[in-house]
Amino acid sequence: MVRMVCLFMVLLSPLFASSAPAREIVSTLADQKAVSVTIYNQDLALVRDSRTITMPPGRQTLAFSEISARIRPQTALLVDPDLQVLEQNFEYDLLSPQTLLEKYVGHEVMLVKTHPVTGEEVLEKARVLSAAGGVVLKVGDHIESGIPGRLIYPDVPDDLRDRPTLTMLVDSRTRKPQQVELSYLSGGLSWQADYVAELNADDTRLDLSGWVTLNNESGATYTNARLKLVAGDVNRVREEMSVRRPKGRGVVMAMADTAPNMAEESMFEYHLYSLDRPTTIREKQSKQVALMHAADVQVAKEFVLQGQEYYYRSRSGELGRHMKVGVFVKLENCKQAGLGQPLPAGVMRVYKKDNSGSLQFVGEDRIAHTAANETVRLKLGDAFDVTATKKQTAFKKVAGTTRLNNYVVESSYEIVLKNAKDESVTVRIVEPVPGDWKILEESAPHIREQAETAIWQLQVPRKSRSTLTYRVRIKY
Repeated sequence: MVRMVCLFMVLLSPLFASSAPAREIVSTLADQKAVSVTIYNQDLALVRDSRTITMPPGRQTLAFSEISARIRPQTALLVDPDLQVLEQNFEYDLLSPQTLLEKYVGHEVMLVKTHPVTGEEVLEKARVLSAAGGVVLKVGDHIESGIPGRLIYPDVPDDLRDRPTLTMLVDSRTRKPQQVELSYLSGGLSWQADYVAELNADDTRLDLSGWVTLNNESGATYTNARLKLVAGDVNRVREEMSVRRPKGRGVVMAMADTAPNMAEESMFEYHLYSLDRPTTIREKQSKQVALMHAADVQVAKEFVLQGQEYYYRSRSGELGRHMKVGVFVKLENCKQAGLGQPLPAGVMRVYKKDNSGSLQFVGEDRIAHTAANETVRLKLGDAFDVTATKKQTAFKKVAGTTRLNNYVVESSYEIVLKNAKDESVTVRIVEPVPGDWKILEESAPHIREQAETAIWQLQVPRKSRSTLTYRVRIKY
C-alpha cells in the first residue's frame, strides 16, 4: 500500500507546480533582529519589523512570513536602499483541512477506505467535485458525498501559507546581507487603561495605581518588542473593504507586569507612553503592564441628587419618594492634590478597607482622556442612608398661549432630604431648568452653574432631615 501511495503522489505532484514562483526567498522570525509595536486606543497598531535577509541580485519574490494576520496591506512599507519593491500581495488564505480541500476541487486525490470488519485499507483515485457545504467526490463511475474515508493529497498548493505572509516582487541590487524594516498598520491590537484606587478611612485621600491592559487578536506574536502606547483619538478613514480574519482560539491572560511607571511624553496632540524594556506580546493574550502610581491623592466625596427637566413643563404633583442620591468621588488632577499627569481613558475601580482591615470593592466608573489640571468625577453608586422626596407644590400659567415658545409659567417645589447616617452630609441638588428662568423664592441660595442648571448645596444633619423649597418663573 505504501508503494501505491508513493506512486500516486509522484504522478499528481506536478498539479500545482506551474503556479510556483521561479525564485522565492522566505523570511521567518528566525531572521528577525528587532520589532517595535505602537498601539492606539482604536483597534490599531503600527508594527515595525526589522530582519536580516540575504538574496542574490536581480528580480525575485521575497516572502515576509509570520506577520500580523490583520495587516492593512496598503500601509506596508519595506525600507532598504538596495531593494526596490515592484509589487506586493498579502497571502491570508491559510492552510487548513477545508482550504486544502477547496484548492483540490477539479483535481484528483487518493481516497483511503477501511473495511469495517477486517480493517483492511483500500486505495482509490477520486476527483474532488465540490467542497462547498460538504464534500462531493467522483470515485470510479459513481459519485459519493461526504468523506467515506480519509483523503491523501500529493502536495500543498503554493498559494496556501501556513502563516500570514506578505509576498513582494523585488529587485535586489546586492548579494550582501541586508537589514530591512517592514512597517505596517494592523488591526487586532488594542489597549485600555485600568485604574485601582484605595480610599482612606474618612474618604479624603486615595492611593491610585494605573495599569495598561493589552489585547492581541492580530494572529501574530511579537517577541521582545519595544512597546509604545498612544492615548488620544486619531482620525481614521472608514474602511470600504474588509479582510477575512482568522478564527480565534480563546484568550490567555498574562500575569500583571510589575514594571516601573511608563515614560510619558506629548506627541502632536496626543500622549505617548513608552515601556523602558522589551516585552513579549503573545497571540491570543491579554497582558497587563504598570502605567503609573500616585499615593495620598486628595479627593472629596459628594452626594448628588439629580433632577429632570420634564417636570418643569406641566403640572406634576408628587415626583418621587425614597429617591436615590448618587455617591461620587471627585479628584482634581493637579500637582497640589498629589496627581497632575495625563490619565488615559479607562475604568477606575475603587476599594476601601472595612473595620477588620479587609479590602472591599465600593464602585467603579469610566473616565475619558483627562489632561492635567482637569477634574475627575467618579460615580461609585447610590447612598443607602441618604434619600430624597420631591414634589411639585404649585403650577400655574401666568402669560402667553398654549403654543410652544410663547408662554410663561410659575411652579413651586419641595425637596426633603433624609440622612440616617451618624454624621452630617452635604447634598448637591442639581436641577436642569428649561427656558428663560428666574428663581423667585428659595429657602437656600442657589448657584447658576450653567445656563439651564440651578444648583443648591444643602447640609443635612446626622439622623435628621433638611428641606429645600423654591419657586421658579420660566418663559418659553
